[in-house]
Amino acid sequence: MTEKLLHEVLTGKIIGAAMAVLNELKPGLDEKIYENALVIELLAQGHTIEQQRRFPVYFREKLVGTLVPDIIVDGLVIADPKVVTSFNDNHVAQMIGYLAITRLDLSLLLNFKFARLQWKRIVQTAHLNPFVDSDLEPL
Repeated sequence: MTEKLLHEVLTGKIIGAAMAVLNELKPGLDEKIYENALVIELLAQGHTIEQQRRFPVYFREKLVGTLVPDIIVDGLVIADPKVVTSFNDNHVAQMIGYLAITRLDLSLLLNFKFARLQWKRIVQTAHLNPFVDSDLEPL
């Protein structure tokens, strides 16, 4: 029996858009360039995008800072472009924090460092502890 992934169709479209961006721009540019290009590609596909939306962070009812995810797609998925040798625990921890503050259930780390896109899904729901799906493409 195959388990269905959370927002499987949408994440497939985001990953496809990221692949289109990488194929055109090639690897090794600045993360912000990939972020902006990904926004253009996702908008062209008809998605709703929030780029650099600010979320206030409170501790004991006092504002302690602001969280700014790179991209939120269709109000459902955080997309975080990276240009790194490999994803690490800090990247995953950051996404878990973003999910907690935004109250979303899914984020995608997208790595534009190499000729083949790498990605990682981080899932958190009210009923489950955070976990990471291994969608990392082999090199």
